[in-house]
Amino acid sequence: MATTQARGGRPLNILLVRVSSLGDVLHNMPMVADIARHFPDAHIDWVVEEGFVSLVRMNARVRKVIPFALRRWRKSLGKAETRAEIKDFFRTLRQQEYDYVFDTQGLLKTGIIMGAARVAKGGRKVGLANGSEGSGYEGISRIFHHLSVPTDPRTHAVARGRIVAGAALGYAVDTPADFGLPAVPDDTPRPEWMPASYVVLFHGTARDAKKWAPENWIALGRELAPMPVLLPWGSPKEKAEAEHLAASLPNARVLPKLSMADAIMVARRADLVVGVDTGLVHIAAAFVRPTVEIYADSPRWKTEGNWSPRIINLGDQGTPPSVADVLAAARSLLG
Repeated sequence: MATTQARGGRPLNILLVRVSSLGDVLHNMPMVADIARHFPDAHIDWVVEEGFVSLVRMNARVRKVIPFALRRWRKSLGKAETRAEIKDFFRTLRQQEYDYVFDTQGLLKTGIIMGAARVAKGGRKVGLANGSEGSGYEGISRIFHHLSVPTDPRTHAVARGRIVAGAALGYAVDTPADFGLPAVPDDTPRPEWMPASYVVLFHGTARDAKKWAPENWIALGRELAPMPVLLPWGSPKEKAEAEHLAASLPNARVLPKLSMADAIMVARRADLVVGVDTGLVHIAAAFVRPTVEIYADSPRWKTEGNWSPRIINLGDQGTPPSVADVLAAARSLLG
């Protein structure tokens, strides 16, 4: 096993550029474990949207997280303080010379970040040669690459980044996905709103077509009684939806507005997670919590949890699962 590949025998310096969204950032994490397995001395940094910094920092193999705040900056580009923040971001980005820079998002904005990063002599900037079916891939991003790695258009979201890194660094991707996420210590304090045992229903998502019908959630929640059901939300609309569900469930609790760290904690401590195709459901699956993933209007092959028997994927694009199917999966996971 090689431990170094950089000039002078020093450890490799590697930068990952994957800024958003929550699920996509999560699905990029197994790249870190792969690189560390083959190059255990490598220094791995990551550029990510500021809202997802707490997730990436959970991975102990990431040396430095560089926050990127485009979602906030573009609302105030005329302000001097915003321009100063952008300048500071690029200054921080360029402090380190990298041997490899990987852009696994394939957008113009991530290509610009890659383009601005400094590479050591002989260093390489590597990205995707093409997108997957239905992705927002932007071919112009390739102008920043030294190497563009092709993948099958139906490659799973977790596999794409792993394939790109393996092709550049010369190793085969032949192990199960390792997200590098830590277990929850038994003595970690719980917020007052978190029961000792509970089911969490991630019912909300930005696109209405991906949702499961409210009557389905109500039927499921009633069947899971008396186990407490937690209902998180991320917008006023989702809060109203959660309150509607809770009004018909004797065992449900609408959660307060959660930080990203608290939302992750809800997923990683649940006895059972049931949810639609959304980032926090994928986080639960990455922590290998008992998880039922519901697909209603997105292709299952793209993001389904396929690394543990504790994850059950139901439905597919245009064919959401029945309550009976979800309930049977939930009961099997609860034992």
